[in-house]
Amino acid sequence: MAFGVYKVPEEQKTYAQMTPQEQAEEGAKKMVELMQSCPGKTVMAGVSGFFLGGFFGLFMASMSYDVPIGTSAVNNIRDLPFKQQMKLQFSDMGKRTYSSAKNFGYIGMVYSGVECAIESLRAKHDIYNGVSAGCITGGGLAIKAGPQAALVGCAGFAAFSTAIDLYLRSDSASPPKNDYDE
Repeated sequence: MAFGVYKVPEEQKTYAQMTPQEQAEEGAKKMVELMQSCPGKTVMAGVSGFFLGGFFGLFMASMSYDVPIGTSAVNNIRDLPFKQQMKLQFSDMGKRTYSSAKNFGYIGMVYSGVECAIESLRAKHDIYNGVSAGCITGGGLAIKAGPQAALVGCAGFAAFSTAIDLYLRSDSASPPKNDYDE
């Protein structure tokens, strides 16, 4: 566009005026815009973290063969009838699954929101956004336990975030040397 030349913007069609192809393209464009926004990323991370945490919690609860949590009245679960055992175990499995899902969703949502906010403020997309978001998330989650726990949480989440970012960015690096590259 040359200086001083004014281009009249095209009139926006309504969905009723668009062809099905144009409607699909417009819908896809809006969906991409939503998923690339900070609120969209935050919600997606929370929802996917909730489901991942649910699967993880279900798996971990199914591998636990001890007395279910919160049943201190039961000294030995094998003394109960089979139906009662199954009821207790499925109830416990549901509680553990929901608890794990809630925690994973919360952590994913906080981390993603903080990372997106940092990236928006810095206007850069690099590894430091993830490291900073990891530190803030880890420190924020552990702050109730005191400053030392917040520091350890900050360092732990930042280190984990750095490791994950470096691993995910390693695809752009050159492949490792092997015996056939001579």
